[in-house]
Amino acid sequence: MGAQLRVYKRRIQAVTATKKITKAMEMIAASRIVKAQRKVAASMPYATELTRAVTAVATGSSTNHPLTTEAESPARAAVLLLTSDRGLAGGYSSNAIKAAERLRERLAAEGKEVDTYIVGRKGVAYYGFRERKVTESWTGFTDSPEYSDAKKIAGPLIEAIEKDTAEGGVDELHIVFTEFVSMMTQNAIDGRMLPLSLDKDAEEDGKKDEVLPLFDFEPSAEDVLDALLPRYVESRIYNALLQAAASEHAARRRAMKSATDNAGDLIKSLSRLANAARQAEITQEISEIVGGASALADASAGSDK
Repeated sequence: MGAQLRVYKRRIQAVTATKKITKAMEMIAASRIVKAQRKVAASMPYATELTRAVTAVATGSSTNHPLTTEAESPARAAVLLLTSDRGLAGGYSSNAIKAAERLRERLAAEGKEVDTYIVGRKGVAYYGFRERKVTESWTGFTDSPEYSDAKKIAGPLIEAIEKDTAEGGVDELHIVFTEFVSMMTQNAIDGRMLPLSLDKDAEEDGKKDEVLPLFDFEPSAEDVLDALLPRYVESRIYNALLQAAASEHAARRRAMKSATDNAGDLIKSLSRLANAARQAEITQEISEIVGGASALADASAGSDK
């Protein structure tokens, strides 16, 4: 019985140590969410104004720029998938991968070939295990991305969409990432970055004619698009990286809280079993003492006769 009690004590010690680790990771993730949220909020005004500027140039000119013109028969698309470098974040990466798989199936149903670009070791490992081709990948910064990381990612994607499909280029650029809604809600979504979707509602409402006379493009609308669109892609990717980082921290905090709670429940269960084993051991010892005393009493009574 003593051996069983020792087993329970060792298990309680091991689970208690694990609980301390998961609690620490939960607190670290919670502290990083606030910083990530601030970065997301700080990046939004620039991304919004840049999108408005690019849209104004694109709608205010008749230039057929390769980054804003729809292909007549799009045959190839690039998909940028944002996952995490580290685990212990629940279904964060798997949800993003599933969203990318659904997008891939949808594009394939439309007759388009798909080139996959991946951010994060989890996505790279998923595609590597299944021996799927990955055009390019980036790792090492998913939990704290910088604007330089977005520029590094945007470069090959812009080059791909500027090339002709016969030369290995693409007609469309899509991105799959996890949108941060709240501490409890993060949604894996996909969206098309290029060609740029213009604000057709403004044109239908007649607002386009009111706004256009205010803009003059120098040296030309095409040159302005050449300068603005790479910044547009970089800002979109940077904002997606920041939202993905905030979502990753939120998912990890939630997963670690669940692990901490489960560890607490397991400790309570093991403590009850240990107490039961200790009580059984004490009961057995008392029974042995009583039995021994009774035997001595019987022996003494027999010797007196």
